[in-house]
Amino acid sequence: MPKIQILQPCDEAILEAFLVKYATSSMFLRSNLRAVGLENQGKTFQGKYAAAIEDGQIVAVAAHYWNGMIILQAPTHLESVVTSCLELEKRDIFGMTGPAEQVEDASKILGLERQQFRIAEREIMFSLELCNLTVPIGLVTGHIECRFPILSELELLVEWSVAYQVEALGQIESQKLRDESRQTVEKRQADKSHFCLVRGEIPVAYCTFNARLPDIVQIGGVWTPPKLRGNGYAKSVVAGALLYARLQGVTQAVLFTSPNNIPAQSAYRAIGFQPTGEEYGLFLL
Repeated sequence: MPKIQILQPCDEAILEAFLVKYATSSMFLRSNLRAVGLENQGKTFQGKYAAAIEDGQIVAVAAHYWNGMIILQAPTHLESVVTSCLELEKRDIFGMTGPAEQVEDASKILGLERQQFRIAEREIMFSLELCNLTVPIGLVTGHIECRFPILSELELLVEWSVAYQVEALGQIESQKLRDESRQTVEKRQADKSHFCLVRGEIPVAYCTFNARLPDIVQIGGVWTPPKLRGNGYAKSVVAGALLYARLQGVTQAVLFTSPNNIPAQSAYRAIGFQPTGEEYGLFLL
């Protein structure tokens, strides 16, 4: 039988040694771990991690984060780590992500019916070795440019962030969502983790690194306003962000997208992304 324990700030190395075996589906866990370690004081990126340990090695983990998300990497002992990470927790559950089968099983363990979730998807995981990145011609010619946003554009990006969350994540537009989006955009600006595609200095598309490591980044929040779609801007903003990442020494990128979002899949394939064969669960309450 495994030992189930709550991880402490001295356990970062043993957790990373486990997570790196599942690199593409552990980006949120690994990025948060690298950013803040295993402290759990309710601050951004912090969480409570419950792990199953056999022969001194972690074989499963579940984390309940500051924002209410449960994130899983538990190919075994799923029920034990999920229930342990929630034990005595006052933090609400906002949703779950991780390998799709694990997310579905965890929702059943917690007594949550699929219809209770506003989003409950098995998304397609894509990966790209950045040496194989195909750069859209518009970026090559300079017809369009991908760059960090400037301060005067941040309010527009707040509006885009709200629109993205309403369309893609099933959120309800509200002042609370707007305020949270503003905080998120400001943090991305400070971290240099978001990118604008501009045409003649007018922003036309946007994307972020929603998880980041020295050698691998995860793309998220890809947004083109509806009236500007169909011009190849989504693939161009992602490619531009990855060109920047490649200059910083990053060698791989991953992302996940809905199986129903055919235009997004086409855009990502056009710049070299290929499915990994994994499905990533995204369940949001």
